Amino acid sequence: MVEYSEKGYKVFYKIRPFFNKLLKVNVKGIENIPLEGGCILAANHRSNLDPFVLNSISPRPIFFMAKEELFKVPFLSWIIKKAGAIPVKRNKRDISALKKASQALKEGFCVGIFPEGHRAKPKQFGKPQSGVGLLVAKNKVPVIPVRIEGTDDVFPVGAKFPKFKYPINITIGKPIYFEDIDNMDYQDIANKVMEEIKKL
Repeated sequence: MVEYSEKGYKVFYKIRPFFNKLLKVNVKGIENIPLEGGCILAANHRSNLDPFVLNSISPRPIFFMAKEELFKVPFLSWIIKKAGAIPVKRNKRDISALKKASQALKEGFCVGIFPEGHRAKPKQFGKPQSGVGLLVAKNKVPVIPVRIEGTDDVFPVGAKFPKFKYPINITIGKPIYFEDIDNMDYQDIANKVMEEIKKL
């Protein structure tokens, strides 16, 4: 099972209004995140701020799948482990990470994933990877599409400090249910999720 600190999340829950005000976070569709039961939250990805911002607005903890390199950074590694992050080996299908994510979903947690697999260029979207399709197909849980705009302005690639003058806008779509998922290709599922994110 993933490492997670419920006490740590409660502390974060209390300070996140300050965090959101500092970052000028605006949210639409928060009611579309189910309050219980396993689900996948799938968002576009342009900044290292993305998982922190999404956890700061969610009504429940999100266990993000994150590149394994982040787990080698002192202190940051400890924080993201306590937040339930799941390390992922990039550029290949990481079966171990998918198993941990599947276990979290079976236990009723919300798992966060960035279908693109890496940060896209400013104002752009990357091609989704088939891993998200595999995760959806194997677990048959609802997928919550999320579009994030502005985090690449606040904390772009290569920046050392955030620029708090820019707003961050988050739009959360209605859950996606795949009725004929057993007959769908993993890449087709991933493409569908990414298209729903773009539509928001």
